[in-house]
Amino acid sequence: MNSNVKSVLIVGVGGQGTLLASRLLGNAVISCKYDVKVSEVHGMSQRGGSVVTYVRYGEHVNSPIIETGEADVIISFELLEAARYLSFLKKGGTVIVNTQQIDPMPVVTGAAQYPGQILEKMQDAGIHTVAIDALKLAEEAGSSKAVNVVLMGVVARHMEIDKDVWIQTIRETVPAKFVEMNLKAFELGFQA
Repeated sequence: MNSNVKSVLIVGVGGQGTLLASRLLGNAVISCKYDVKVSEVHGMSQRGGSVVTYVRYGEHVNSPIIETGEADVIISFELLEAARYLSFLKKGGTVIVNTQQIDPMPVVTGAAQYPGQILEKMQDAGIHTVAIDALKLAEEAGSSKAVNVVLMGVVARHMEIDKDVWIQTIRETVPAKFVEMNLKAFELGFQA
């Protein structure tokens, strides 16, 4: 495995904007002249199921696939999704997680209960965890749909990519009528 390659796993529930987040991350690292490979895995995304995106970047990336224990960072748009994909995190990796809880279908139908104490269990296991109420910040920015860009603001603080690159990437990637709101969401995440 190429040691200079960074692996980021983006996980969430259908409709949360994980694909835009992966596009923003991919475009930001391309701007920094990295080789980038992105692979999107759609579950039952239209029905609120898991959505997973692999983003790998470095001098030379052979494959977009992230194996168990290889992710430097997991960006999770929902609490249970963070727990579901923890096995992908490498030792010493970071989990950036939105504290929002979205009940999966088995919980909605009453067949299961939403697991408790997910954050506490990750922290007790010694996992470097950055937890944020991205939904609250997105609403403060003007739209609950901006959770993805709030999380990219948090991610930007933990990466070696200049903030100006992120801002330019948002301007170039997001539809014009949503740029200002998304820049506000990014800034709120960056400052959080």
